[in-house]
Amino acid sequence: MTQPQTPFSIDVDGWCEQARRVPSPHHNERTSPDDISLLVVHGISLPPGQFGGPWIDDLFLGKLDPAVHPYFADIHQLRVSAHCLIRRDGELVQYVPFGSRAWHAGVSSWEGREACNDFSIGIELEGTDELPYSEPQYEVLASLSRAISHHYPAITSDRIVGHCDIAPGRKTDPGASFEWLRYRQMLNFK
Repeated sequence: MTQPQTPFSIDVDGWCEQARRVPSPHHNERTSPDDISLLVVHGISLPPGQFGGPWIDDLFLGKLDPAVHPYFADIHQLRVSAHCLIRRDGELVQYVPFGSRAWHAGVSSWEGREACNDFSIGIELEGTDELPYSEPQYEVLASLSRAISHHYPAITSDRIVGHCDIAPGRKTDPGASFEWLRYRQMLNFK
């Protein structure tokens, strides 16, 4: 389902009003809620290379069944979440309010500062490093990024990075298939 072209908005509790809410238990309070200053773009598919299905939701809810797919046996016990997921068709799903700390970055560092979960927002794109992301995903990501930047003004265009940038050598997403130039042009930050 492609999202409407109207600007996205974030309510006082940190939820995007246009997102489908699927609250994850995998988050906690930030030590400094006024320090949200980084947006991290990720890529995810479960099982790897497959799209659709409930598996990403199940992972972020701690309900992934290890018997469904061999890959799930290695990851079903993980306690991870992102703030949002943008599916291939543009559907926006939110798991954690932006003011809370989602568990998306893992061991990470940006500009000499460790533990990026403390000060970042994580957005997952349903996809892989190798396959192009969809037009609806770029549209929703750009609109959501503008809303986040408006709500959290410390997130400027130079403070939007990939998971690969905060965990080099460990993570590669959103991968070479993500068109950073296209995305940054769509942001149209002032």
